[in-house]
Amino acid sequence: MSALSLAVRDSSTMLRRNLLHVRRYPSMTLNLLLTPIILLLLFVYIFGDVMSAGIGGGGADRSDYIAYLVPGLLMMTIGSTVIGAAVSVSMDMTQGLIARFRTMAIHRSSLLIGHVVGSVLQVLASLALVGVVAVAIGFRSVDATPLEWLAALGVIVLFALALTWIAVGMGMASPNPEAASNMAMPLILLPLISSAFIPAETMPGWFRPIAEYQPFTPAIETLRGLLLGTEIGHHGWLALAWCLGLTALGYRWSTALFNRGPR
Repeated sequence: MSALSLAVRDSSTMLRRNLLHVRRYPSMTLNLLLTPIILLLLFVYIFGDVMSAGIGGGGADRSDYIAYLVPGLLMMTIGSTVIGAAVSVSMDMTQGLIARFRTMAIHRSSLLIGHVVGSVLQVLASLALVGVVAVAIGFRSVDATPLEWLAALGVIVLFALALTWIAVGMGMASPNPEAASNMAMPLILLPLISSAFIPAETMPGWFRPIAEYQPFTPAIETLRGLLLGTEIGHHGWLALAWCLGLTALGYRWSTALFNRGPR
């Protein structure tokens, strides 16, 4: 059997293992998923009229704000869901499972690949649930073509892959699962200072560059443009650059820590 076949076989085994863990212990996934759903309902039904009046220039239209808000909440869902990957990897590192796997005839990177692919699949399932809630409260994307929907899915998968590799690195670097959860909190906090809830140009001048050029804002604006037909501009290239850069950084970081040896 070739090295590639062995890697695919072992990675598939590790993927099944991680998916079984998600099915048997769904509480952490539900806790992480509830955050964007609660924020979606809160901003739509509590702050919706005020926020829509500010964005629309004085005329309150909650449906406009729902359309503006949902792409940002979808990206925030990615950030909150991948925290589970950091905690799961840290548990494997601190409970001796990595040391056991090292004694077995398996492909070395299969454990990390299983965590990453499992996390991306979990993200897609979470996004589907948030999307159902968004449609139920009035979100519509009538102007998007099938090609734009496909491109939006590509942006989501790339961004989920990038954040998952970063989360895996955080889990590998953390001394315990609790520390891994705390280290990954910026993945939830960064969307709060992006264009997810309000346009970046309405923020204070000194703070605007931080909001515009952090990873979430370009990804949100790209997804918003694809789903709603708004202007994407330079955000598409920035989002692609962030995705590729974070993926490469997270992969190098994770594999370097993994190859260093078990704690």
